[in-house]
Amino acid sequence: MFRELAEPLGRVLGGDTAKAFLPLGVETVHDLLRHLPARLQSGTEESDLGEILAEQKAAEKAGRVVDDHVAVVLKVARVARYDANGALARPEDDERDRKKFEKGRTRARLEAELTDHGGNVLKVTWFGKTVYLVGWKRQLEREERGLFVGKLGWFRTTPQLVNPDFVMIDKSGGFIGTEKKMTIARQVSKHPFLGLYRQSKGLPTWKISESLDLVLDSLAGVPDPLPDWVRAEAELPALYEAFLAAHHPTTRAEHADGVERIRFDEAFATQVAMAYRRADTARHLAVRRVRRAGGLVDQLDGRLPFALTAEQERIGAELETDLASPRPMQRLLQGEVGSGKTVVAVRAMLAVVDAGGQAVLLAPTEVLAQQHHESITRLLGELGAGRTLGAPDDATDVVLLTGSTPAAARKAALAKLATGEAGIAIGTHALLNATVEFADLGLVVVDEQHRFGVEQRNALGVRGDRHPHVLVMTATPIPRSVAMTVFGDLDVSTLRELPGGRAQVTTTVVDQVVRPAWVERAWARIAEEVAQGRQAYVVVPRIRAEGGEGASVEDMHALLVEGPLARIRVAPLHGRMTREAKQATMAAFAAGELDVLVATTVIEVGVDVPNATMMVVCDADRFGISQLHQLRGRIGRGSLPGVCLLLTGAEVGTDARERLEAVAATRDGFVLAEVDLKQRREGDVLGLSQSGGRSSLRVVRVLEHADLIDKARVLASQVVERDPGLTDPGVRDYVRQIELLAADDWSEVT
Repeated sequence: MFRELAEPLGRVLGGDTAKAFLPLGVETVHDLLRHLPARLQSGTEESDLGEILAEQKAAEKAGRVVDDHVAVVLKVARVARYDANGALARPEDDERDRKKFEKGRTRARLEAELTDHGGNVLKVTWFGKTVYLVGWKRQLEREERGLFVGKLGWFRTTPQLVNPDFVMIDKSGGFIGTEKKMTIARQVSKHPFLGLYRQSKGLPTWKISESLDLVLDSLAGVPDPLPDWVRAEAELPALYEAFLAAHHPTTRAEHADGVERIRFDEAFATQVAMAYRRADTARHLAVRRVRRAGGLVDQLDGRLPFALTAEQERIGAELETDLASPRPMQRLLQGEVGSGKTVVAVRAMLAVVDAGGQAVLLAPTEVLAQQHHESITRLLGELGAGRTLGAPDDATDVVLLTGSTPAAARKAALAKLATGEAGIAIGTHALLNATVEFADLGLVVVDEQHRFGVEQRNALGVRGDRHPHVLVMTATPIPRSVAMTVFGDLDVSTLRELPGGRAQVTTTVVDQVVRPAWVERAWARIAEEVAQGRQAYVVVPRIRAEGGEGASVEDMHALLVEGPLARIRVAPLHGRMTREAKQATMAAFAAGELDVLVATTVIEVGVDVPNATMMVVCDADRFGISQLHQLRGRIGRGSLPGVCLLLTGAEVGTDARERLEAVAATRDGFVLAEVDLKQRREGDVLGLSQSGGRSSLRVVRVLEHADLIDKARVLASQVVERDPGLTDPGVRDYVRQIELLAADDWSEVT
């Protein structure tokens, strides 16, 4: 069935209609079938106007995109027509005006007041030729109720529709209207329920419904891709019947069953792809990397200036067990900001070097790769000095390889990797280049996994007969339901315990509109911190001022050095600076030669300056929860208490303001991850941000449907046990769907 589902919408509905669907994120037949009704409206069932208005007001208050196109069945309480001069037309004027202006272009206005059972009022206004308005007035007066479809707006404090389409409903439930307007009626009379869909300009809900009719007709008789035993075990209807029930149900219960099947399919597709990936990994062989007593790991432990936490030791033992296995490790290490993931990863890398192999640390940006290189070489000291005078005999070399590595340094690094002289390589996507050769690659560590796609993280893992072990890390805590969906092919280790001696960080939301004096106080507080020998960050969302709104590095730096921080050493830092300039700035800040950095999110991860005790985030509402949590993690990394101020103009009660309040209320990244996911579309979390492609999830909500994902995961594992060779064509299509989406290339299905 997936061949038919992957069909581009233009081939089925025509190019113009397909183009109208693009703003809704609907590009294929499958996308359209999963564009489920926001509500079901019976042709004779009166709408709850109060509920609809409350939903829209709540969305506006929260700052969410409002779907202001509505279809409502309401009673007609009052009708009035006004002539071109704005004078009220009397009933006896209607016939005279209709005849008088039948061939003319005189325009007038028609108004009606609609009500629901709760007494809520909706004002409706039509502007048009008098001859049409007279006829519409008669329809509105003749019947008690009608179905009205249009864009909901407000006139002062009263909700209104302007020029909506409508059909009237007679006492027997039949529809009355012109041929043009009977398009709506045909949909209602054809099906017991009218699906009310999220719409776009030029694509009203009934046109979406008609498009679905065409698509559903084209799929009649196509076999169900889900194995019969899986469908029976999960107690689900066939997929075609599920699509029919979701869009054109005979009962609300039938609609719910249809939606459940569609949700299951989304969850199952992801889970069965992950299950086969796990099985495929289990079939591969890896070189066993057994930790050597007295080797580099033991030597590092002996020189660490701190004691490992219990969780670091526990997870270290898990990694040692995995590395000693003849099967390649596939593990996710997620941890709180500042929990010490890097130390855990370095110990695993040294264990591989001890066993004669090499390790790679892959970072998403040059800044982070450089910071990792500096912090790891500093942590290792002479253990990472390679074949230099005074270094231990078993010391290894640590090389850095990024896109901007100078040619001579790149050549030297490549030579050391090819000969095995360098046991550890740290870099960006440059390490994925086919020209990079390793003597014996044993471990790949991928940092900030959410910025890499599945294909990227596997690129280093497919070289040679033996697969390297893989450890992916993220400092963005992940709810279990997300971990099952995105990282279902990985074992998960969670590091929540923070090292002892870490200071408290107080976070406060500052309303820069209501309390501008607090902003001035923020700069004064930075000056006070600096006077005590401490350092601070000022974070802004943009580099330059032109072409956008909000604070910029350039403007903020100029403002501070010319004003409140004039006598303080302040420097800018952003991604467009040269590699050398960024390195020099960060090195100066780490050495205490700079007091304040005005920076973008380049400092989000990897920056470790224990003397930094204060952060001011300008236009904080422009950042996401995880970004703010990561940014805040740059302070309070030593024994000194930290202060984080979130400057915002977002109004109280909006989603943006609630995000900031949530960050201020807790430093628990796992709690914040739940809040973050509730506010964001799953596609943002699981789709584009994962692979650059389109999300496989449209109707599954990973927090709400965790039980369904669990059920799909169990059944997917059973499918792999029954069919390890992936011979079932339907299941094979599920797997291909996910793999092609990960590569952003659904077209290959056809």
